[in-house]
Amino acid sequence: MIVIAVLVAVSVVLVWRRDGISGVSEILLGDLALFGGILPRVLAGCLLGAFIAEILPHEKVARSLGPNSGLKGLLIGTAFGAILPGGPFTAYPVASALLTVGADFGATIAMVVSWTLIGYGRAVAWELPILGTDFTLWRLLISLPLPVLAGALGRFVYVRMYPKGDEP
Repeated sequence: MIVIAVLVAVSVVLVWRRDGISGVSEILLGDLALFGGILPRVLAGCLLGAFIAEILPHEKVARSLGPNSGLKGLLIGTAFGAILPGGPFTAYPVASALLTVGADFGATIAMVVSWTLIGYGRAVAWELPILGTDFTLWRLLISLPLPVLAGALGRFVYVRMYPKGDEP
């Protein structure tokens, strides 16, 4: 936090020297507007995560996505991440909720990596129209195994770092 504060202070001084107080004010007002737009999304994402953690049946999640779910859990996490709509304000609270109700690190890592690499929303809205069908299909095909591999690696490392349920 200290490093960020120093970077902000240096940036303010540099902008003030170049553009004066009007340049600094313009940036501050723009950032305030950005913060005002993001805050409701963050709040909605946090509420979504909290409600999902309460709604989901813990036993079924633990059985389907828990440490003993094997390859099936990694595949379910991958599929869920691929179809999960929304941005980071949705995906990360949902991932946190899954961890809370019994999903293990591996399945949750598979979900987040899949949401990042495969997410259908971005592929349909941005990739297909801009890069075309061939590129999008090949990129999706090549990306498919990566969430499963990342989840398996995450599960492997987590079990060795925190044996027998020693939580971080």
